Amino acid sequence: MLHVIEVEGLTKVFSFAIKNPRYGAWRNFFHPDKKTITAVDNLSLSVAQGETLAFIGPNGAGKSTCIKMLTGILYPTQGKVSVLGLDPQAQRRQLSYRIGTVFGQRSQLMFNLPVRDSLELFGTIYELSAVDIRTRIKDLSEHFALDEFLDQPVRKLSLGQRMRAEVAVSLIHHPDIIFLDEPTIGLDIVAKHALREVLGELNTKQGTTIFLTSHDAGDIEALCARTVIINHGKIVLDIPTEKLQRQCVEDIENPSLEQIIKSVYQQGAL
Repeated sequence: MLHVIEVEGLTKVFSFAIKNPRYGAWRNFFHPDKKTITAVDNLSLSVAQGETLAFIGPNGAGKSTCIKMLTGILYPTQGKVSVLGLDPQAQRRQLSYRIGTVFGQRSQLMFNLPVRDSLELFGTIYELSAVDIRTRIKDLSEHFALDEFLDQPVRKLSLGQRMRAEVAVSLIHHPDIIFLDEPTIGLDIVAKHALREVLGELNTKQGTTIFLTSHDAGDIEALCARTVIINHGKIVLDIPTEKLQRQCVEDIENPSLEQIIKSVYQQGAL
């Protein structure tokens, strides 16, 4: 089995200055006390080509930090990372041509310009020809139902429309892996369903590997065959999603996936 993501002993420690009330202002400025936080703690993980993985955990568990190291945004404190056979930090430029990223709370679209302009810009950044860009915009517009607002400024879009456009922009260059950090946050039920459908088709028809973080159990059920739960930067459970739904929760009869995940979060926090 070909693994497109391989992580071994991945650790990220943040260090920052804190004020100590025992010292005066000048003492604190020149010799501040330090505090360290281990966001990701000796994490090891492999993801196969074409796999759909839910990477979930409570707030502050280290999910986004891990994604940022996998995509080359952050440097790990220690450990080894390989994504598509590349080192995300040393070979970030090469890797960027083969992955897509969507951060639900951060837009990569140009706010005051039409969606089409963002698609054309990203197509140019990824060195697609003018013909390929036009063809790709046409294909993505059909696949993500962008035609109705393709020439509207991004600021005029609803949240659901914007998220569809965000995913489309991240796919302009045919990435092998797409990293999705809470892509359905704030969406209504209809918009969530539409986005899940297009992401599912992307995986089944094109074989794109999906690496998803979400607090919505519906996203996990609809998209992910495997679920990895982390807490305090460590993996507490790595299991097929269908088996996760059979996990024993003593005080709940026929628990939903959402209830099971909540229970595992609480157990992992102990």
